[in-house]
Amino acid sequence: MKKILFILFLTASAAAFGSTTLPVGGLVVSPADSNIQYIGRLSFRNPQRPMFNWPGVEIRSRFTGTSLKMIAKPKSGYFVCRIDHAEPFKVAFNSERDSVVSLATALRDTVHSVRIVYAIEGMSSKRHAEFHGFVLDDGHSLVAPEPLPDRRIEFIGNSITCGYGIESTRGTDKYEDETENHDLTYAAQTSRRLNAVHTAVARSGIGVYRNYNGPKTGNKDVMATEYGNTVFGDSTEHWDFSRWTPQVVCINLGTNDFSTHNYDADLYKAAYRKFLQTVRSHYPSAKIVMLCGPMLHEKEEALQWTVLVALMSEFAKQGDNDIHPFSFSRQTGELGYGASYHPSYRQHTRMADELTPFLQKLMGW
Repeated sequence: MKKILFILFLTASAAAFGSTTLPVGGLVVSPADSNIQYIGRLSFRNPQRPMFNWPGVEIRSRFTGTSLKMIAKPKSGYFVCRIDHAEPFKVAFNSERDSVVSLATALRDTVHSVRIVYAIEGMSSKRHAEFHGFVLDDGHSLVAPEPLPDRRIEFIGNSITCGYGIESTRGTDKYEDETENHDLTYAAQTSRRLNAVHTAVARSGIGVYRNYNGPKTGNKDVMATEYGNTVFGDSTEHWDFSRWTPQVVCINLGTNDFSTHNYDADLYKAAYRKFLQTVRSHYPSAKIVMLCGPMLHEKEEALQWTVLVALMSEFAKQGDNDIHPFSFSRQTGELGYGASYHPSYRQHTRMADELTPFLQKLMGW
């Protein structure tokens, strides 16, 4: 691997990994092909089967020919795919056996682009997605990818950033992989509007010091514990922060800390302060935006906002003037609800409407 434009590119010679012909026809292209771009946190312990479970991981490439298939590990879950400039669509890898899914057929015989986004978060810590390669028309190949935007954002968050229930239309619906879609979230929408690429380090139910419905004294498996992991739930492989250097980091944590009226604002503040120090240690030059999400009730929202403003002042007194609070409009139901009363797609769009101009002004974008 090597760092190119701060995006993960796994490079390997064709002689080392090569391409093979499927018995049914078609050319299998290895995940190690140098013309594949990977964006986000993936484990390349096995270069032939890159593994991931953070939402929003992207796989991009360009290819020649009239068709494209994707190979993934069984039960890898849902992905959003876009071919050229057509409308994105969702594909599922839910079979119990090896998965090969057709992404495009009957295309013009020319060069095409493909963008694939991991739509879910792999709720079980043991459920990891794996990408096993592409299948092209015989005699065709991947070609050099398009250059990526220079603007880079990292979103750190909980279920809101994951896109929990965003495709549901009733608040009473429960979580299902089928209705989670990170590519529709405020984070993804904001990134597209700003012509930026982003990564998401997010998990449903997670907090700064306390996870959803956790003890007042807090939980151990909070974001600070997971933030350094390449794959959620796997502490054996630490993420190399030099692989991805964002210019701005947006932290959307607090909704779970202040959940179920069993919280301690002082413990939240102390843990958030420490987490900010961790983020700053990895990204000395980035601007950091502390987001106040739309799901809290008025009392808890005001309490969180007070903490965030106080932390901004603390860091400013220490000479760090690049940490800023930002509050989304509280959801009222007028834009509907997603599953478990999470923000609907329309609410996420409003969030993007609010965050985009703030980041434009902050970053000069």
